Amino acid sequence: MFCDELKIKVQAGNGGDGCISFRREKFVAKGGPNGGDGGNGGNIIIRTNPNINTLSHLAHKKAYKASKGENGMGSNMYGKRGEDMEIEVPVGTIIFNSDKSKILADLSKEQTEIIIAKGGRGGMGNAHFVSSIRQAPRFAENGEPGEEKEIVMELKLVADVGIIGLPSAGKSTLISVISNARPKIAEYHFTTLIPNLGVVDMSKFGGDSSNSFVVADIPGLIEGASQGKGLGHQFLKHIARTQILIHVIDGSLENADISYKTINKELKEFDKALAKKPQIVVINKRDLLTDEALKAKKKELRKAYKKGEIFEISGVTHEGLKPLLFEISKKLIEFKKYLRNNPPEDVVEMPVLQPHLEKAPFILEKIKKNKNSKIFRISGTKINRLAIMTDIRNPEGLERMYIYMEKFGINKLINKKGATFGDFIEISGKKIPYRK
Repeated sequence: MFCDELKIKVQAGNGGDGCISFRREKFVAKGGPNGGDGGNGGNIIIRTNPNINTLSHLAHKKAYKASKGENGMGSNMYGKRGEDMEIEVPVGTIIFNSDKSKILADLSKEQTEIIIAKGGRGGMGNAHFVSSIRQAPRFAENGEPGEEKEIVMELKLVADVGIIGLPSAGKSTLISVISNARPKIAEYHFTTLIPNLGVVDMSKFGGDSSNSFVVADIPGLIEGASQGKGLGHQFLKHIARTQILIHVIDGSLENADISYKTINKELKEFDKALAKKPQIVVINKRDLLTDEALKAKKKELRKAYKKGEIFEISGVTHEGLKPLLFEISKKLIEFKKYLRNNPPEDVVEMPVLQPHLEKAPFILEKIKKNKNSKIFRISGTKINRLAIMTDIRNPEGLERMYIYMEKFGINKLINKKGATFGDFIEISGKKIPYRK
């Protein structure tokens, strides 16, 4: 089964909890706190694998979860870090957010990886909270939850050359004789149900092996493909990364100009950028045409295709393949030279958020009024993390929250908003009694 788009849920591992422990040995005085930190949770990593060309291996599973960090232990022993979960995808996979409104990563190169969900930080043990005024802390942090998100993975094949044309034009035959691809070939429409990738070794045709290239045939293009008819709509996106299009025309059919116009109309309606890609037009099945019929076919095609040479080949007898391949290789060399002299603009990287440098460490989202009290809902990156990682059922943990709320200026703000005894401050779902 070929799968080129998939939605999955990823959840990084939670951090382990810090430990509350005190050193107690018979002949050691003043042991003191020795609770170790929890281990960090495992990350979700997406990595490209050049040996995979579909997302089918991931289709059976909708959720991927990394392991949790182990809890800290006594004697200052840290918990073990959670193991990462690695997901392998084909080169050319694009990672979107759940509604595809934002690209999170474009994995278009080999040996590329990205941390798509970061594991939670391990909570600190009570040994971390020793100070001159708190010499025996009886609280520790909870582990931070790992990131959780829903993502869409979309595959766009990475090929230098794309072969397009109407069904039965001979695309599969062509790719089978010029490359190492072995597609299914038969005398009926829609024989090819998935795109096929192959490597063309130019040394086999008298060229230089360093000029070899990757070619893909795009199946199922018919009139109306851009609106979802046939199989074309499903595979048109795979042309996006190609540099050159080989437009194969069936020489045994009438109206070659109409065949050419039909495919280009679908490319334009699907994406105008596709229609602007350079094309090399090829009349296939040369072995079925007389010289006069071939001349008439070229004249017919010139009505629609007025620029560039029209190549004539036979996928069956291999006639005309060498000139075609050298023309493709020549255009690819020119394109690579152009890129060297005119490198694309650098992609603007997403800004790195630094919560500790935020001007406003928190915001007052909402004041909810009940019959006898008010609830002040507070949010902010750092204060949310503190609330999540602090056990407010522990008196010392609750005291820690009060200290930070005072430090951040939360108390000062809600005092101005009319906070009184009996009110609550809600942070990350935890309700903390108001204390002036």
